[in-house]
Amino acid sequence: MLLSLVLTLVLLVMMNFTTPTEVGPLGVLLFFTTFYVIMFGVSSFLVSIFLKIKGKKMKGKGYTYAGVVAFAPVILLLLRSFVGFSVYSVLVAIMFVGLGCFLVYKIV
Repeated sequence: MLLSLVLTLVLLVMMNFTTPTEVGPLGVLLFFTTFYVIMFGVSSFLVSIFLKIKGKKMKGKGYTYAGVVAFAPVILLLLRSFVGFSVYSVLVAIMFVGLGCFLVYKIV
């Protein structure tokens, strides 16, 4: 959780002082990686709350679910840059997250 807060500050500084053309491909990769780690912290917090409501503890499978759910905002950012933000892009992100959670449920 602390890592997510620190990386949020890094991401805000990066967004305010640079542009994608200045940082280049590695900077864009750093942006998306930082954004994913922030979303992983948020989603692991939400999954832990959901599991506490169900009366279970957060274990490996919970973190795997959090990793899958954290990928949804990254998918939405990528789809926004290619096709724009629409109902279909949200449905695609939900479909991929649902498929990923189904695979976690069946395999892990």
